[in-house]
Amino acid sequence: MKASKPYVNVFASLKNALRGPQRLPRTFHTSTRRAKIKPFLLPDIGEGITEVQIIQWFVEPEARVEQFDKLCEVQSDKAAAEVCSQSRAGRARRLMRVQITSRYDGVIKKLHYDADDPVADDKPAPAPAIEPSIFPSSSQQPVTVEQNPEGAQQRSSGLLYEKFASPKSRHASLATPPVRELLKELNVAIADVTGTGKDGRILKEDVQIFAKARDTGVGLAALRGPSRRLSGEERAQVETRQPLTQIQAQMFKTMTRSLSIPHFSYADEISINSLSKIRERVNLQIPSSHRLSYLPFIIKAVSLALEEFPLLNSRIAGSEDDPQQLIMREKHNVGVAMDTPQGLLVPNIKNVSSLSIMDIAAELSRLKNVAKDGNLSVRDLTGGTITVSNIGAIGGTYVAPVIVSNEVAILGIGKARAVPAFDAQDRLVKKEIINFSWSADHRVVDGATMAKMAVRVRGFIEEPEGMMIRLR
Repeated sequence: MKASKPYVNVFASLKNALRGPQRLPRTFHTSTRRAKIKPFLLPDIGEGITEVQIIQWFVEPEARVEQFDKLCEVQSDKAAAEVCSQSRAGRARRLMRVQITSRYDGVIKKLHYDADDPVADDKPAPAPAIEPSIFPSSSQQPVTVEQNPEGAQQRSSGLLYEKFASPKSRHASLATPPVRELLKELNVAIADVTGTGKDGRILKEDVQIFAKARDTGVGLAALRGPSRRLSGEERAQVETRQPLTQIQAQMFKTMTRSLSIPHFSYADEISINSLSKIRERVNLQIPSSHRLSYLPFIIKAVSLALEEFPLLNSRIAGSEDDPQQLIMREKHNVGVAMDTPQGLLVPNIKNVSSLSIMDIAAELSRLKNVAKDGNLSVRDLTGGTITVSNIGAIGGTYVAPVIVSNEVAILGIGKARAVPAFDAQDRLVKKEIINFSWSADHRVVDGATMAKMAVRVRGFIEEPEGMMIRLR
């Protein structure tokens, strides 16, 4: 065994030789690296553009910037470009922004152009300098940044970098280079001029009017004359906040509750030829101040039909936790929707089943006068069992009425109008009609019940003699 040791040493030496020279352990060493000045060149704004104008700077000398921070915004006759450092993004004809994002972390040392200065592409590019600067060339424009290679290491050490937000300066106003040239010629500050163009853009006319008002002492309004009409596209949207009125707030709550009700809708066309003749004869016998409209007859017809279909005069009681119940109501308190100066109100006529048509008309007149003066009482506005909405008084033909939460049905009435029709002998005759639109709570009122109720009301209107014999 001892004789084999020299061979082991030889193989070990060969193994070490194949591995190459052994590396000694290294310790971590840091030293301050010399900062380098890196010029930053803006990209080509677009083909055919010979001059751009700096609108505003987002940075200032000695400002610290990081990758992707915005630097400046420039504008040409064809486009405005927002510059933020390394190129990303395309181009548009008008107010298109090209974003450039910085490749470095560092400090801005010098800006060679001021905001509002034009930069032409035929100026020779200055030689690279120690200080960062803007380099105009045929394809590239503005800015240099002092590179900070140890930026990442400093961030890991807990140093914070301040980012400069876009300053709200007078150079942020929108205006094309020719307009800005005119501003300089007339010695007008862009911040003093109110633009009337799209999105507040300053036009040549705005600058000329302002300069003339300044030189002559005449007010701007007098020089402008009638303001030109802007199209809907050009005008900026104006929004103002205002609180809901008391009635609007109450209507908001009521209609929100109504949204939980599944509505069943039923519409029909009612002939009022016979009713119109009776109404005309009655109006000849009473003072003109008390003449009847169709509404008192319709309200009475609804009350008479409710005697046969009391379900539509009921209400639903109970909550999600309690058993649901129907509360049947004996009196027919018919609500009438009214358009008042205060808003939509629905007072109701109490106990319609005990009233004559003339009584109903008198109560309607009283409620209208009181509502107009804003003096409706709590009693007038509470206790309704079914509602009639006469949208035809305003001019509508069709309506989809919304049920009040403590009721199960509502009737919407359209405008009375004349249409051509055929009689029983196929002769063309004039026919006066009104559209009735019903809504019912489909949780408790099925379609058949609603249709039967509507047909019964239709019968009373089209053949008013049947309604007259049931009057008390």
